[in-house]
This record gives sequence, structure tokens and C-alpha cells, in this order.
Amino acid sequence: MFRHLRHSTETRGARRALPSVAGASLILSLTTLVTLVGCSDGTGAAVPDEGPTATARTEPAATNGGSAETDNATSTNQLGLEEPARRSPALMGREGSEDRPGRWRSVPGGTSDLTAEQREEIKRLESIGYLSGSQTASGVGGVTIHDRELAGRGYNFYTSGHFPGAILMDMDGSVLHEWRCEFLDAFPEREDLVSQERTNHWRRAHLYPNGDVLAIFEGSGIIRLDRDSNVLWARDNGAHHDLEVTDDGRIFVLTREAHVVPRVNQRTPVLEDFITILTHDGRELDRISIVQAFWDSDYARALIALNMQRHGDITHTNTLEILNGSLADRIPAFRRGNLLISFRRLDAIAVLDVEARRISWLMAGPWIGQHQPTVLPNDHILVFDNGGQTDISRVIEFDPVTQEEVWRYGGDHGDGFYSKSCGSNALLPGGTILITESDAGRAFEVTRDGDIVWEYRNPARAGRRGELIATLFEVVRLPESFPVDWAGR
Repeated sequence: MFRHLRHSTETRGARRALPSVAGASLILSLTTLVTLVGCSDGTGAAVPDEGPTATARTEPAATNGGSAETDNATSTNQLGLEEPARRSPALMGREGSEDRPGRWRSVPGGTSDLTAEQREEIKRLESIGYLSGSQTASGVGGVTIHDRELAGRGYNFYTSGHFPGAILMDMDGSVLHEWRCEFLDAFPEREDLVSQERTNHWRRAHLYPNGDVLAIFEGSGIIRLDRDSNVLWARDNGAHHDLEVTDDGRIFVLTREAHVVPRVNQRTPVLEDFITILTHDGRELDRISIVQAFWDSDYARALIALNMQRHGDITHTNTLEILNGSLADRIPAFRRGNLLISFRRLDAIAVLDVEARRISWLMAGPWIGQHQPTVLPNDHILVFDNGGQTDISRVIEFDPVTQEEVWRYGGDHGDGFYSKSCGSNALLPGGTILITESDAGRAFEVTRDGDIVWEYRNPARAGRRGELIATLFEVVRLPESFPVDWAGR
């Protein structure tokens, strides 16, 4: 049970969980000596943030060698992060502001004012993506296990590191349909990116009943194709990792931007993540800064306990799930329309209130670099625990209210599997769990007793000489009722 980890110094990653109150559960690094102001009651709970508390040190911002201005002065807040001094309302909010969303500015004057070092760092951050393959290939490929009585039924839809496309196959591994779109066919003006490996494959895709697909070129953009792979639209918005489509057709997608965020780092660009909402035809409706959602919430002070860095990919948001409200009677933050999201760099999961634009629930548990938290029909949460450098991954089911672990696969229980990056899990209608072990190019389905009833090993190869197993980013099981009469045409 997670609560048993509260006083243990032998947890994975040498971390200790603080007790939770009102649905909040924080993690405190044992190597960080901090006091969460307002927690004198001993609960360890976060309290509403009434604004930054500056230290005596206040210094002008050194923005690319320019002169200091009053609204760019900085102080060090309780998170240990640089923060602009409070400005007039005209310079702070979203509404009517000349700023982009958030309480910080981009570097004055745009990219023309960036130093050579800043430009180089932005270029490096924008190139972050995933390898087409990372493990040495064997001769095994295709469906290797299929228990027709116990395995779920339907179709399998997935993206693979060997090509910029997606595949629909049946339970026996026969390909029913394939989509493909080269990066330059979608973004002909971005020839500067074609040398980067992340443009050689799709990170994630969504299949519509009519055969259209949405697809993400990691860190670059999102596209929509028809069933014949014709580009319907493409948006160059830094889309990455995950997306979800609502019943009314809106598209929620993770996006990112490499730029200077003075509240994090006055000089060095970082990757900032956003929740971006699009119409069905790709027009942007809204963009919510995830870091700003932290700062505007009761969980602002948790960022220091979660050891958010001041450089690089500061949160690495990797999952987005629109909540259906089934958990709201137990945890109000899980109301319908809010988002369950995952931060690999923080080893934490959270709920983002879309209307309030704030983090409304936060938890870090005995997982490292996790992916794909998802709410189950029994109000539990299933999460893929990558395991960091331990070479052991696990899938964990837990109760978010009691924090009790109720089921586990992997580690000391069941098949030994490991994916340092990516990875996914999903509960199927029959009660089995579909797991994607991305780095190994493997997807498998297990019962609650830990028996493997279906297994697929990616036969595709990557690498210059085809010496690597192509990464299997995620396998999605579609129901038998999903319309596929257009497939193969």
C-alpha cells in the first residue's frame, strides 16, 4: 500500500511520501532540505498559495544583455525559481494582455534578441524525440501467443518506429489497413527538421470510425489524414506524446514550446508544455500552460518537493486523459471534463481543471518515469511504471483515495519486462490488461492472475542496417463493433 511508504527510506528512487489531505499527495526528496510553509499542522498537505515570498535578494533581470526594466526584475520565490516582480494588471493576465498566456513574458523583441547560445539551446530542445528503435532485433515477430478463449477480441491499432504511419491489424496479426504520411508531405515548409529522427515516425495516432486518423509527429505537429492517407490538415504546433478526441469533435493534444520562461530561468530556454484544444478541422481554440496551472494552484509549492529542474524538458508531460466524472463523488477534482495528466520528469500525476486553468489534484507514488495513468470503471487508477534505471517495469493498479496498491504486474510479480521510455497500459472489457512494452517492440495481454493470453512482437526493424526492433509506441485494442468495412480499400 502506498501509505506504507510514508516513513520508509527504502522506496524506489530514495523518496518519501508525505501524507495526503483533501486528495493531495506530495513527494519530498530526501536530499532536499525544505520546509513547506503552511504545513505546521503536520499533515504535509499543500495550502493555498497566496503569492511568492521573496527573499532579501532582488536583482535586475539580465535579459540577453539588455537593460533592466521594472517589470522584468526578479526575485527568488519559495520554489527556488526566478520570478518576475509583480507587474501591473495590464502586463500580467491572459485577458487583454500583450503577453502570451501566463504571468511571464517571452524574451523582449522575439527571437531576434536571442543570443547564439540561446538559439542553439532552443534548437537542441526542439530536437528531443524518440528513437525509431533501441534494442537489438531477434528473429521473432508477429503474434506469438493467442488464447482465443481468454484474450480480448477486436482490432489492434498502433504506431511503430520504422515508418511515419499507423497499422490496423486483427488479433492474428494480419494487416487490415495502413496509413502513411511523410513529414514533408504534411509540413513542406519545415525542411530544417527532416534530418531529425523524430520526423521518421508517428508518436501516437487516433482512429476515427470513418477511417480518418489523427497523428503526432513528436514535438513538431499534428495532422489529420483520410483513410487513403490524403492530408486533410496539418498544424505545426509542437504536438507531442498524447491526444484525445471529445464526443463533440474537439481535439485535446499536448504541445510544447522551447523558449525563455523567466519565472523558470531568466537566461536559458526550457521546454514548456501546454494543453492545446483544437476544433475538428485543426483550428486552435485554447492553450493552457501546465507550469502556469501549477503556479496558479494550491500545489505551487509542491514543485520544489518534486524537484522540478530549471533547464531542459522541465516536466515532460506524457499523458492526457479526459475524465468522465466517475470518481468525482470520492475526489471532487476528478469531475467530468477535467484532465488526468502525467509528468515523467516529476514522477507525478495530476488533475488539471480546464475551466479554472489550475492543477486541482496531485500525487506521486512508488513509480519512476511513469506513463499512461488511466481511471478504471472501479474508480482505481492504472499506471505504467517505467522504473527508471532499475531495468524493471511494472503496471500498478491503486485506489487514489486510500492510496492502496490493489494489483501489480511485473517487477516481483509476473513476467519481467522493461521499457525505459514510452510504454502503455489499458484495461480491456473482459478484464484483461493490454500492456505495450515499447522499447522491446512488444505488446501483450495478461489476466489478473498474470497469465499471458496474447502477445505481439513487432516484426518491423529500425536502424541503419535493420539491426534494431522498431519501437512499438502504443497498441490500442478497438472493439469488434468498431466499423472497418472501409479497411483495405
